[in-house]
Amino acid sequence: MATLSVKPGQRFSVPDWHSSSQLLCADAERQRAASHRVRQEARALRNNTNNQAKWDEHDNQTRLAERIGSVSRWKETLDKCLTDIDVEIDALAKVKEAVEHALQAKNLALEVAIECLTLRESRRAIEVVRDPVEEELHKEVRLIERAKRELQQRVNEAFEQLGHLQEARQQLACEQQHKLQALEIDRACLSLSVNSANISCKVNPTRLPAGSTSLEEWEQSSQYSKENAEAEMKASAKLREAALLAIAQSSNELEAQRVATEFALRKRLRDLQRAHDELKWQEQSTLEELAEMEEDIRHLEEDLRRKVQGLKVAHTRLESRSSRPGRELCRDQVQDGLTDEVHQLEGTIRVLKQKLMESQDALNALYRQLHRIQTDLGCKASSLVLDNKCVDSRRKLVLPAEKFDTFNQTRN
Repeated sequence: MATLSVKPGQRFSVPDWHSSSQLLCADAERQRAASHRVRQEARALRNNTNNQAKWDEHDNQTRLAERIGSVSRWKETLDKCLTDIDVEIDALAKVKEAVEHALQAKNLALEVAIECLTLRESRRAIEVVRDPVEEELHKEVRLIERAKRELQQRVNEAFEQLGHLQEARQQLACEQQHKLQALEIDRACLSLSVNSANISCKVNPTRLPAGSTSLEEWEQSSQYSKENAEAEMKASAKLREAALLAIAQSSNELEAQRVATEFALRKRLRDLQRAHDELKWQEQSTLEELAEMEEDIRHLEEDLRRKVQGLKVAHTRLESRSSRPGRELCRDQVQDGLTDEVHQLEGTIRVLKQKLMESQDALNALYRQLHRIQTDLGCKASSLVLDNKCVDSRRKLVLPAEKFDTFNQTRN
């Protein structure tokens, strides 16, 4: 007889078949819904990021253009200052040359006056008399010698001021060159786009380069170079006027100038002394803060060592308890407590290490500040010595040479 073959395996009921189909459909719908949500989120993300990137690029393009304009304006200002200072250097050099020629011309007049006096010494008998001619000749000699001293002082001042002008010009030229290089870089950056050939990803491009300054410091530096050049040109213009007037001015006007110079020098001495005293106070305060900071760092290091030792104890306990046999290896309250203790100690150690690094940075900053203060103190002390020597040296303008030498010997 023929027999029906029986297929091996489990047989499902019709409800099971319907349930499977419904489940499969539901899963498919849910998966499609999830896929749709992801696609929508991706589209929204693309739109947002594209818009953000475009606006960021547009804003930075605008900032670059504005920065180029700002640097260009400063460069034009410095260019004008350079032109003006070149003109001033040339004018001061010509005035200095004119004063030197006037000084050289005085030699002939002095030789003539001395020759006349020498000739008059040949008089004999009753003719050897102190008449008005001799008095006028002696007065002429004194006037010429005083004029020569005044003119020589103006020559020295012009030479020194030329040095100041050259220094100011060098500083201006350096600022101008830096701005020219900055303009070339920023213009190159402004010309870049996503299609440029020389673009690439860099290592840590957001770092602050060494020697970076703030915008305010940049503005102050440019302003200082400009103001310094203008101040030197202003001082040079005043010196030129004084040098030209010195050829014909009277002794009273020169004395007024000397008094004004000494007044400014003494005022500078007072300002230097006040600044020196303030820096001494700052030095003492910084030293006290250094001592306190070092003490706090020692406390932090001690706390950190204790926390590390505590962490070692907790680690050892946990490791030792992991060797418990059988059912004894359970997660009891001790296990939870030790785990919490490890996490707490690790967090505490991280915080302490961070605070220790901040304290070390603050300590290093204090040491750097102390070095700057002490360096500035040395400069101000040297300036005080030099300015006091200037005050002593200027006494020769009001004291005769022999009295001035006696005064120096007494001071020494």
